[in-house]
Amino acid sequence: MIYDVSMPISESMQVYKEKDGKRPVFETVADHPNDEAHETNITMNMHTGTHIDYPLHMIENGDTSDKENLSILIGTCQVIDFTDKDGPITKDDLVECDINADDFVIVKTKNSFSESFLFDFAYLDESGATYLKDKQIRGIATDGLGIERDQPNHDTHKTFLGNDIVIIEGLRLKNVPAGNYHMICLPLAIPGVEATPARMILTDGPIG
Repeated sequence: MIYDVSMPISESMQVYKEKDGKRPVFETVADHPNDEAHETNITMNMHTGTHIDYPLHMIENGDTSDKENLSILIGTCQVIDFTDKDGPITKDDLVECDINADDFVIVKTKNSFSESFLFDFAYLDESGATYLKDKQIRGIATDGLGIERDQPNHDTHKTFLGNDIVIIEGLRLKNVPAGNYHMICLPLAIPGVEATPARMILTDGPIG
């Protein structure tokens, strides 16, 4: 089974806090009025839909997409089901899970069941981030458009990005059962930026 867990990009898609300035804009263009070719320009924020955060997003002079490591984004991962959580996901929630060094942890929450932005979206708090950092995971992914909310100093982001732990946001996990998978996440090849849009799939067996 192959699960495409990417968020489709459209002008009507959910964006962070439903801010109009974050909505992608599509424009049909042509070099000449009689040109039969159809071309489209798109203008969008790098944090639109499924995307990867790099340290510069929250850390002054942090690394950018130039330092991305595809070996981190391709490999085994585990989806953990937190769809029953209304509040933050904390250390106390995570200690119940079998998480080990070099794991790529994907948190499935109520966010995947809404096509509109949830202002009370489920997120990972600082205690949970510190616990996963101490576990030495290689990456964290979420179905929210943010890994955290209502934390003034962005501690969850900084805990991960300050310790070379990659963050993927904006997944769609509604139809993905909890369990172990093989992930392939390919960011657009845009150098020198703090985030890149990405396409991501999960498979429960070998491809091909």
